[in-house]
Amino acid sequence: MFETTRRDGVVQARREGARWLSTAWDGGYRDADAVYNVTVPTGFERTDLDAYRAERLAAAGFPSGPTLLTGVDVAHARCAASGPVRVLATAGLSNPAVLPMAPDATDGDGARDWRPGTVNLVVGADRALDDGALATLLATAVEAKAATLLDAAGVPGTTSDAVLVGSVPAADRAEFTGSATEVGAAARACVRDAVLASLDARYDDGPPGVEEAEYGVVTDRQTDVRAP
Repeated sequence: MFETTRRDGVVQARREGARWLSTAWDGGYRDADAVYNVTVPTGFERTDLDAYRAERLAAAGFPSGPTLLTGVDVAHARCAASGPVRVLATAGLSNPAVLPMAPDATDGDGARDWRPGTVNLVVGADRALDDGALATLLATAVEAKAATLLDAAGVPGTTSDAVLVGSVPAADRAEFTGSATEVGAAARACVRDAVLASLDARYDDGPPGVEEAEYGVVTDRQTDVRAP
């Protein structure tokens, strides 16, 4: 099972020989024994993210690896485990990404100022998954995240959400990772519970509503819909 360690504003998720798919700035498929979720300070404006990652991981005494950045203090990180899956989540909702189902007749995204709040997920499956199954696991996790946030806060995510999903090539093979599979069902439940627990840890009175958010976007543009 993936093991987690937290220190100096960094959470490490480790499993020797793991393979990952990341949606971070340097995302894609990577082989790495460890990945990270790193808290950035208020007012963070660094753009040299590779250098920043190297500085933070070295300062915390961790080796290099794929990394997610968050404005949420990783003291509020929470883990959930079920079957072959473990999920680490940090959840902050200062910059919601709202998608109304009846958008106003405007052309463009109604945008507030941006600030990193971020819902980050690290999903580890103790199974061997090919690239397609890893991509499906990522989609399964994002779907569960959106469903959880819609129920808890009325939004499907924030403007800066990111996900790392990992598997273990030396473990038992799983061909599929959708919602009806062992891995997918475990991931959905773990994402739900880890996100809710992180929200509970951060917000004493429950997550803020959309009307309370100072930052974020409302995607209210119209599109041209037609038959193919």
